[in-house]
Amino acid sequence: MNLVQKGSQTARNGFKNEQEICDKFNNWDTDNEVKQWLVIMNYDLTQIEYVKAFVLHGYKTDVNVQIQIKYKNSIDTENIQVKLVSNKKGYNQVDKRWLSHYKELWNIPEDIYYLLQLYTGEIQPYKDDVRDSRRMFIDEFTLQEQNKLLNWFECNKTLILSDIIRGRGIYSVEWVLVAQKISNNARWVLVNINMVLQHYSGIVRMSPKGSIYIGNVTMQRKGGDNGRKTANMLQFKLDPSELFDLKY
Repeated sequence: MNLVQKGSQTARNGFKNEQEICDKFNNWDTDNEVKQWLVIMNYDLTQIEYVKAFVLHGYKTDVNVQIQIKYKNSIDTENIQVKLVSNKKGYNQVDKRWLSHYKELWNIPEDIYYLLQLYTGEIQPYKDDVRDSRRMFIDEFTLQEQNKLLNWFECNKTLILSDIIRGRGIYSVEWVLVAQKISNNARWVLVNINMVLQHYSGIVRMSPKGSIYIGNVTMQRKGGDNGRKTANMLQFKLDPSELFDLKY
């Protein structure tokens, strides 16, 4: 892959939030970093008439960028998901919902849904010898149940990863921008969503702690929340800093 697909660079100061990145796009003609991003997105800078960017809320996309090309009647749009990280490594939540929402989204069969209810704690364990009386871990299911659950996720992992990382609709993600700042060192990487999905995809397997790995994504019960019901939600986490190590 070349810089059209992925770009990485050392940044001078790092970025505070999505609005700052949006402001940078709106001043693209004087911002050298944004010029690099636009080139990575395969734009000819000499053909750009103007750029307008907006911060979005409630979507997988954080920054929507509209680009008017000279002598072109239509406006190009680029949807960017922004990940701001302050550690070398660390998990970042990419999706969290009630299990019933996932059931509707992915048409989860009743037998798989039942096992996930046991896993999240919506249903109490069907046996006593479990590590947590409130729920069951995957390795506490029978081997038949484990295989059934893992096989279902393996068969549906493409859909699942696309939904939790890219999303659906007009604001589905096209690019992921990871901005990392550790002490005085800052850097960024801009990656096409197809490369992102390819990187995080992989074999579905059980984690050592009884959760599920979908490639490089961890699925787990949310937990915490001082025992409130929201602890029973299902969440998916990944490490955005892995995108710095992609080879292209």
